[in-house]
Amino acid sequence: MAAGPPVLLGLRDAAMGGPCRGGGQAPAWATSKLGGSPDWAPSVRAAPPRCGGCGGALAQLVQVYCPREGSPFHRLANVFACGREGCRGAPRSWKVLRSQGLPAEEERPRDSSPKQRQEPTFAAKDWCEEADDWGVCDGAESPACAPLQLLGLGEAVSGSFSECASQFQQLRLSEATDGTGSLDTRPPDSEGVGTATSGSDPVFQPFYISVVDEADCAGSLDTEHVDELLREYQQREGVDLEQLMSESFAGECGHEKYEKSEVKSRDHTFHKFMKRISVCPEQILRYSWGGQPLFITSPPADIDKSVPACAHCGSSRIFEFQLMPALVSLLQSDSDLAVEFGTAVVYTCERSCWPAHHQTPLEEFVFVQEDPDQKLFK
Repeated sequence: MAAGPPVLLGLRDAAMGGPCRGGGQAPAWATSKLGGSPDWAPSVRAAPPRCGGCGGALAQLVQVYCPREGSPFHRLANVFACGREGCRGAPRSWKVLRSQGLPAEEERPRDSSPKQRQEPTFAAKDWCEEADDWGVCDGAESPACAPLQLLGLGEAVSGSFSECASQFQQLRLSEATDGTGSLDTRPPDSEGVGTATSGSDPVFQPFYISVVDEADCAGSLDTEHVDELLREYQQREGVDLEQLMSESFAGECGHEKYEKSEVKSRDHTFHKFMKRISVCPEQILRYSWGGQPLFITSPPADIDKSVPACAHCGSSRIFEFQLMPALVSLLQSDSDLAVEFGTAVVYTCERSCWPAHHQTPLEEFVFVQEDPDQKLFK
């Protein structure tokens, strides 16, 4: 059976602020980060979008620099959400904007000719091809260089990142439910994108995002072999596999909330989610162009059909990346700004279309599933 597209995990890295230690400064739009203000691709201008509920400015959650292999375009995806109480989690309070642009020194015309069509395949180098992609400079000793080494793009690196240190202790996922998330398939609304910025726009403290390959993070953990042994045990002893896995998971956690989640509710989707992220629980983002999203609760049966086609070229949208629960507690603000979600799944145009001479971001589609904990308080 052929392996699916590789999965890259985004982790919070150093706080942003000031120039690189190497003395220079990489372009802001060539940086992946959480929080902060959006940095659009070259020649693209826009303000943070507005909430479809309260009308206020949305706060940026993440910015992902993700150029496609073989394309001359720089490419960014920016995810926004409303942090005001009453809007949190509502479909209209989220937006994903994609921007593309050629480097300033290149004067080639932008067009949507066949050369821009990309095969729906993904290589690790797509997301971190050069050090500048991470907002660092040549020669700078920055933690953001570690992902390049972990992905085989540099020399061997110390084990600080490869071990995927389990420092995240605030994952709030105690009760699995049968919630299906919020699916809003209305066509994107261009009215939500402005053209000027305001000093009062909500902003989370910015941090660099570093990257590891999920396979490296898992290390020597051979989950397929473990599953095969469990299947053999099931056949030999007549034990229900899902029940065995659920009870085992609850016992390993040692927390009553996980016991209720895994044993009482028997939510297999949630169990699969927790098992998959257990190799690196501090992950804030999962990137797998054309891969499969990891749902926290059972999605609608017709989720694939419910994802609208690209509003600009008519092509299908495919999964590109998703935000993970660990991000919630890492979004820091001086105000009462906050967001709540279980996972936010981003689908983008499979052609990554970009109209000629276009100067404003294009809206993509996001499917948000709430944190199962939150249903307990509603």
